[in-house]
Parts: sequence; structure tokens; C-alpha cells
Amino acid sequence: MKKGGDKIYKVVFIRHGESIWNKENRFTGWTDVGLTENGVKEAHFAGQLLKQNQFGFDVAFTSVLTRAIMTYNSIATELNGHYVPVHKHWRLNERHYGALQGLNKAETAAKHGEAKVLEWRRSYDIPPPPLEDNDERHPKLDPRYAGLPQDVLPKTESLKLTVDRVLPFWYDQICPAILDGQRVIVAAHGNSLRAIVKHLSGMSDAEIIKYNIPTACPLVYEFDQNLKPLKNYYLLDEKTLKERMQAVANQGKAH
Repeated sequence: MKKGGDKIYKVVFIRHGESIWNKENRFTGWTDVGLTENGVKEAHFAGQLLKQNQFGFDVAFTSVLTRAIMTYNSIATELNGHYVPVHKHWRLNERHYGALQGLNKAETAAKHGEAKVLEWRRSYDIPPPPLEDNDERHPKLDPRYAGLPQDVLPKTESLKLTVDRVLPFWYDQICPAILDGQRVIVAAHGNSLRAIVKHLSGMSDAEIIKYNIPTACPLVYEFDQNLKPLKNYYLLDEKTLKERMQAVANQGKAH
């Protein structure tokens, strides 16, 4: 697409559909859970929205977690796009919630106190308690990460640490694909996408903490030829978007 003689690049970001642990109000993080029936429907609807708006893709990037991969696959079904190359990478994984992973958010607040849990969840740079090295939830025991040195695998993460993990992948892998003229979709998670959005939109630490990304709502960013963001928007009507954002905010007041 040309505008004033300059090329406009479009990238679609999408958070996975509702997961089983979203529904159960649990801290999920790097735990691999699937989508609910509603989450699958959300993902297919996202694909329909993209098709209606004449989006197609040349390359896809997802995390290595099932809920993000399932979401992209549902979109690909709607777009007849299963032939599109998909690059799965751990750097697009959700924020690692450490020892909180698997715990019910309300029960955790009752045990540790609302203030402490709020600090873990919504401060920018204070991570939850880390996993112990012998914890069965430790990513070193997951075959997805068998080829990685253990010192890069998180035992817990703040949002700041998530930003530090995600941005190198944005620059090293996704940006070159965009500049090569490929039509790109990124299917990931609430916090890994917030990490990218914070960077692209120049949000402050305080602003990104309050920003919610709804499940399975295509978020489009348009860039100039220098990958400077020009504008961004969701492919949803305002009423439905507000409802989706409120639903995310109500999920234990956390992602």
C-alpha cells in the first residue's frame, strides 16, 4: 500500500483466545494449557474478522505454548493459510509467574494478602516468588527448552524482565520479515504482547501496567518504511472491544 509515495507496513498482533486457566482464574505463565471451547470460537471469529478486512499473511510468529499455536491455527483455518510458514519461539511466551503458576488468583490473594499479590501482578519490576530448582514446574524439565542453556530459562519474571526477553526477538526476527515486505501476524500472550506494545507506543512503566489486551482481538499496527509506528487499532467495534477489555480486567484483575 502506498501513501504519499512511501510504503506502509501492517502487522497484526493477537493474544490467544480464552484458555482453560483463564476461565479457572489461575496464574498460567509458561504452563502449557489449551483453549476453552469459547477460546476456540474467539480465535475463529478473529480469523473471520481478518478475512472480512482482507488480511492475508506470508509468515506467522507464535510462542511455543499450545494456546497461542491453537489460536493461530484457528485463524489460519479461516484464511485458508495453513501453508504459511510459522516460526515458534520461547521468547514470545507469556510472562513467567514463578511459584504462582497454577494457583487460583483469589486463593493466592487470600493467602498472601491483596496488597502483596497486587504488587507481584501489577508492579513493573517486582517479580513473584521464583520457582525452586527442583520444582516440577521448572522449564528446564520441559522438552520445549531442552536445547537452551538453563541460565536463560526464567524461574520468575516481572513485566520488565518480560520486555527484556521479548524485544530482542522483535528486532532480530520479526522486524527483518516486516522490512522484507512480508505480511506478518504475531500470535502470543497478554504480557509478551504488552512488552512489544509498550515499546512501539512509548508507554511509560505506569501506563503499560494499566493497559489490557483482550483475548483474540486482532490489533493492527501500521509502520512507515523505518518501522516508525503511524497508528494502531483493533478490528472490533468499540462496544465489543470495551466488553472484551473489561472481561480481561475482571479476570482476577490480572493476566
